[in-house]
Formats: sequence, C-alpha cells, structure tokens
Amino acid sequence: MSPTTLPAPPEQGHVTFLGAGPGDPGLLTLRAVEALANADVLVAEHDVLDVVRTHARQGVSEVHTDADTTASSTPGTGTPQLTVVDGASTTAGVPANRDAAHLVMEAARGGKRVVRAVSGDPGLDAYAAEEMLACASAGVPFEVVPGVATAVGVPAYAGVPLRDAQGTDVRFVDARTASDRCWTEVGASDGTVVVSTTLDSVAAAAGELVSAGRKPDTPLTVTVAGTTTRQRTWTATLGTIAQTLKQAKVLPSPEGGRPVIAVVGERSAAAQRDRLAWFESKPLFGWKVLVPRTKEQAASLSDQLRSYGAVPHEVPTIAVEPPRTPQQMERAVKGLVTGRYEWIAFTSVNAVKAVREKFEEYGLDARAFAGIKVAAVGEQTANALIAFGVKPDLVPSGEQSAAGLLEDWPPYDPVFDPIDRVFLPRADIATETLVAGLIELGWEVDDVTAYRTVRASPPPAETREAIKGGGFDAVLFTSSSTVRNLVGIAGKPHNVTVIACIGPATAKTAEEHGLRVDVMAPEPSVHKLAEALADFGARRRLSALEAGDPVTRPSERRPGARRRRAAP
Repeated sequence: MSPTTLPAPPEQGHVTFLGAGPGDPGLLTLRAVEALANADVLVAEHDVLDVVRTHARQGVSEVHTDADTTASSTPGTGTPQLTVVDGASTTAGVPANRDAAHLVMEAARGGKRVVRAVSGDPGLDAYAAEEMLACASAGVPFEVVPGVATAVGVPAYAGVPLRDAQGTDVRFVDARTASDRCWTEVGASDGTVVVSTTLDSVAAAAGELVSAGRKPDTPLTVTVAGTTTRQRTWTATLGTIAQTLKQAKVLPSPEGGRPVIAVVGERSAAAQRDRLAWFESKPLFGWKVLVPRTKEQAASLSDQLRSYGAVPHEVPTIAVEPPRTPQQMERAVKGLVTGRYEWIAFTSVNAVKAVREKFEEYGLDARAFAGIKVAAVGEQTANALIAFGVKPDLVPSGEQSAAGLLEDWPPYDPVFDPIDRVFLPRADIATETLVAGLIELGWEVDDVTAYRTVRASPPPAETREAIKGGGFDAVLFTSSSTVRNLVGIAGKPHNVTVIACIGPATAKTAEEHGLRVDVMAPEPSVHKLAEALADFGARRRLSALEAGDPVTRPSERRPGARRRRAAP
C-alpha cells in the first residue's frame, strides 16, 4: 500500500491590533505605518479607514464594520479592493464589532496578515480587548501597536494641558458607560476630569458632575472633531456650557451626537487656552483652498498648505496629451543617443515625463544621458529627473523660470563645447523666450513639442457649485492659463474667495476676468505663494482678535455685493 498523503496544515495568519489615533493621520506611529504596508486585510470603522488607508499596500482588502453599502474594485489597479459588510450580512442583534471579530478570525485562519485598526489606542478599546482574547483562545498570534489615545491627543490639540507643575490628578470618564458610583468619585475629586461623551450629551455630563459635588463655575473645554481641520473648541463652565452651545447654534444631531472630549478642572488650563491653542490658531486653519493642479503636481504644495491648517482641494485645469505628430520627438530622442546634443533643458515635470515615456518605448534608461549636460527649471522638475536617475547639471540659482535659466546658461564656446545644439522638449503652447535667449548665446536649438496641453474636463457639479457659491476660502493661481482654464471649466470664484496669484502676469489675467487679487507671491514660486497666503491668513486672524471679533474663514462671511476688482 502506498503511504497516505496528508493535507498540508493551513498557513498561520497574524493579527495586528493597531491604534489609529484621534483623527490626524500624522499621529500614526512608524510601527503602524510599517504594519499597514504589510497587511493583507484591513478591518476598521469607516472614519478610521480614512485615516489609515493611504498607508496600506496596493490590493489590500478593506473591511468596513459599520457600512451599509457594498463596493469593490479590481486588485492591482491602484484602488484597494473593498469588501464591505452591509447590514444584511450582519447577524441580527449582533453589533458591528462582533461581526468584525468574526472577520478578523476568519482572515487570520486563512493565513492572512490582518490589521485591526481602532480609533485612539487599542488598550482603551473594550471591543479590541475581546478580539484579542478570541485570538488568544484560538491560538492565533497577534501583536498590539499602541496609538495616541483620543482622551489625551484631543486636549493637546485644543491647547489644554491635563497636568500642571503641582501634579494635578487626572481622571478619565466615558460618559456613555459611566455608573453613578463613577460620577460620585470624580465629583468628589478636585483634579482634572477628561470626559468622553457626545455633543448632544455634554450638558447632561456637566450636570452629573455638578450633582456629584463639582462647583457650577468649574471651567471646562469641549472639543469636537479633535486633531482634524474641522476641530472646534468651546470654553465655558459646568453651569454655562448648555447656554454656550445654544448661543453657538450647535444643533442636536439626528445620529445621536458627534463624539467630543470635555476637559473639566480648576487647573486644566481652560482659562489659558487663548494662549495655548496652537492648532486652531494656525494661519489657514480650516480654510478650504482650491489648488488648480493635478494631485501629482500639487503634492508638495498641498502638504505645505496642510502644515498651515488648510484643507487643499486639487482641481486639474489642464490635461496633457501626446503631440499630434510624434516623428519630431522620436528623431530628437534618437539624437540624444547618437550624440547630436550638448545640452537638454527641461522646463517642466511634464517634459521629463514625456521624454521618459519615449525612452521606455525604445527600451532606453537614464544611461542614454551619458555625456549630455542636463538643465532643469524648478525644484519639482529637478526631483522628477533625479527620480529618473539623472542629476541636473544646471538649475537656476535665482528665479525658477526661462529667464532665470538664461541668467545662468553659459554662452556657446567652440573651444569647450564640441557640439553647439540644445534639445528643448516643451509644451505646444510654450513661449519663445528661452529659444530666443539660447540663440542669442550662440546655441542652435531643437525646439520640440513633447506634449500638448488642453483644457481639462469640468470638475464634478459639487465642486463647480462650491467655486461659484463661495464654498472655497481661497484659490491659488499658479499661471495665467490656470485662471483662464478654471473660469472656463468651472466658472468664476465667488467674491468672498481670497484670490492668490504667483506673479504680476497671473494677477493681470485674474483682474481681466473680473477678480480682485488679494495675495501675490513675492517671487514666482508656488511655495512662496503658499507662504504669502499663510501670511495673509495670519494678519486677518490678528485683525479679528484685536477688534474683538470672532475668527472666521472667508467662506463664513455674510454674502454681500460682489466685490469689484482692484483698480490697476
């Protein structure tokens, strides 16, 4: 008899219980990012998924534990596969977290690397503790990656330290599960109390503390959407918080109220919050800023805007297409290989992309640039070349433009330059400034159309309405074409929207379209433009504080007559 072949035991999976923090994706730990990058399955509530999904690898399966719709996309297409647990697939009477525990175990038993992400810290999540016990009972290996606890992170972002030099006692209470005994204990204490509750129930929680012995004039702060650019904090006392929220027109929520963190205590620094509120006092805090560029082009600019507290929204105004006749580009690329050129000059990221795509089409790589000097205009263009494996020999030392490049470009010298020709791959609408300047310096120029720029498709109707209706606080115009194209595909920005332009030519085009320019960069750089907008926001905030007025965003102004454009 032949020996019986036993089936191989299934590969053992692994579960990582990961704390996603209170809401700011920047608070994820390095270990959390590493775990997300290696996960096969990601299980989380919808709002937590929004925080962690950008760090997940392409093709990871995502599981919502509180969704009511189902959607999916093909793995490997750039969009993660989405597996949603809807209401119909959840066992009757079993909460979503119970279903999540089942999914975690099922995936782990299938040999998957599972990340179970929870808000705040897993050690403070009761359901996560139950799921850990389930893993332990089933022999499924797991680990815990701590996160910033919501009850600690939110007060820090609200400018409310929980302890002082005297070592104030700090107690944490979840008002949704607190017993009468718990309220009695914290009411008898004179320390700081951090209460996790909802916006609809915060007044009731304040009443519980007063009933338990706290004085009605005890200071407290209430923060909603903490650590995000939607954060808002109110300062009051236990006795006045209900009236404060009413005056702020905070309406009851049909969903049962948004989660909030309330900090109560004489020494909780609530009275000093106006000096310690570092996050909400950022110059562009909460501003919705329209960036008329693609996500790829706007990446570093959007990061800079976020550092000022803004919420960037990228809207492409141009689309890039191949040239109508590719033969000229093909001859020029072959000329690079055969030694036709002394220099190649890139004036945009799109030019780098166009040449790189043509190289790949011919099976070439960065080695084809050997012996050729390379020039680049702008930091992003230089970085695109470096990513291709090519370090530019010349980047303008001053203005990042054609004029700035010509300032540093050497004249042709037949003694030192064996070849007198420059390859200039550009857009079909590029100006002749650079070509004329190079010819004046003694060079022959092959000015080649590497790509065409066409007006992009209109953005979604919601975005168009926000542009025309004052839903954006500011718009950054980085060229005259972005002004013309944005107005053409989406309409004219509302009169309350702050208009920021990269230079005089762009500002002139904006004014010709009936817009008043509020901000202009001191030099033609997108990063200087963002700095100038932040300076404008800081001055606007300071003026409101000095006048005793509330600090509002431009989109929160009362609608009035349309502004006239500035006089020339």
